[in-house]
Amino acid sequence: MDARPRPDKDNETAYASLVPDPRRRMLVVCLLMTGIFMAALDNQIVSTALPTIVGEFGELERFGWVGSAYLLATSAVMPVYGKLGDLFGRKYVMMTAIFIFALGSLACGLAVSMNTLIVARVLQGLGGGGIMVSIFSINADLFEPRVRARYQSYSSLMLMAAGAVGPTLGGVLSDLFGWRSIFLVNLPIGIVVLTGLALILPYRKPSRRPKIDFTGAILLAAVVSSVVLWADSREIFGSLVSAGSLAVVAFGAVCLVAWVRVERRVPEPIVPLGLFRNQTVNLLLVVSLVSGAIGIGSINYIALFLQTTTGLSPSQAGLLFMALTAGIAAGSLTAGRLISLTGRYKVFSVVSTAGGLVTFLLFATVHPGTPVYLIGLLMLLQGLSVGFGQQVPVIGVQNAANAADLGAATGAVTLTRMAGASIAISIYGAMLAAFVSGQGHSIPGVTSIEGLTPAELAALPEQVRALVAAVYTDAFRPVFLSMAGMIALGLLAALSLKNVRLQATPAKPNSMGSGTAP
Repeated sequence: MDARPRPDKDNETAYASLVPDPRRRMLVVCLLMTGIFMAALDNQIVSTALPTIVGEFGELERFGWVGSAYLLATSAVMPVYGKLGDLFGRKYVMMTAIFIFALGSLACGLAVSMNTLIVARVLQGLGGGGIMVSIFSINADLFEPRVRARYQSYSSLMLMAAGAVGPTLGGVLSDLFGWRSIFLVNLPIGIVVLTGLALILPYRKPSRRPKIDFTGAILLAAVVSSVVLWADSREIFGSLVSAGSLAVVAFGAVCLVAWVRVERRVPEPIVPLGLFRNQTVNLLLVVSLVSGAIGIGSINYIALFLQTTTGLSPSQAGLLFMALTAGIAAGSLTAGRLISLTGRYKVFSVVSTAGGLVTFLLFATVHPGTPVYLIGLLMLLQGLSVGFGQQVPVIGVQNAANAADLGAATGAVTLTRMAGASIAISIYGAMLAAFVSGQGHSIPGVTSIEGLTPAELAALPEQVRALVAAVYTDAFRPVFLSMAGMIALGLLAALSLKNVRLQATPAKPNSMGSGTAP
């Protein structure tokens, strides 16, 4: 029987925090922030160490799988961990995820070949996905919806901080202590977080009898894996529409149909189908999908755009990303506090998507002669737009969903964001490759425009550099317009949201027998 979501209206029910003592609650929050930073960092820190790893193990053809294996495993298990938290209580599910992540980190640090490293990255991802979902769910147990917005913004900041410092930290650790240190450093951090949660986080036992939907979990993991594999199919099979890519899509479609049929019959579905009967939930999942496609999926392409069209070096382009990071931090913290004060989240989703739409329409007009300070202002505007709306999907879905299915709902939101990023990255790459290869074959002195590194581009004569910049400018214009189109879809969804007011007044803690706070 499907769990029905509660009516989407102002929540006036008394709220009971899992940790009533404020100081102890802040200590739990610090441990959670450390955990999410550790899990998010590991997807970024490996990037600068990969050339060193390939130099030791060889097997360049498996280069991309070191990152994709982690993303694939993380995405596949997110909904499963959310449901397990609903059934068994979030404390031990979270601790299990941290233990698996630490074990995977140890295996990565002891890897003896590229194949063993890829397998260890899968093990890491199986823990990392559970950490990210469980943290957002535990936040819902700690804080009433209105105050929760402020602390969800801190979690979002940890995700962005990991993305900002990960590549640099990976390079420094790799140079000083060897590439294995980027994985082994997780062990002491994981032990501290695991010990801290074991000692100070209470266990709230759910009142429901656990019934695990193994078939649904396997089918959903297969669906998610198919989406991620298809998103990477341009690298794996050479094209998004090759025979291998279409076979992955067909397999995923069959698993999706089977999953829906299974979820209709089981008493405790991994993701209750009743969740999707709620219009607010569906609209917020669209917003989450778009936020992943833009907030995560566009970053690498903006970096490439800056280096190929403005002549900036990688380090100079990196400095411009400080404006993006500052905007995200300012927008996220501001939105979190204002949502706490007003209890309204719709306006922030509207402002976020509208700002992103304007940003990428303006990016489509940038050309090689555009002043760098104007590009910096655009990146600041993009950061503010991402920050304003980053925590809205999680907060909104947690408020709209049935309290007994809060973990499953949180997992669904996190999954759509990751899926949006994976799909968008592949689409952007296919569009850019098509336009660049179609225009860049006639530049004198350049045999392969796609293979130009920033150093090689800087060494070209000024006239040739101008031709390369013109090709990339023309190629990026449809990419930025496609990003604007995606954000327009998110803006329509945001405008269609109900103007819900979040709960404001906490109550005394009730008995520990309920699955989540009422």
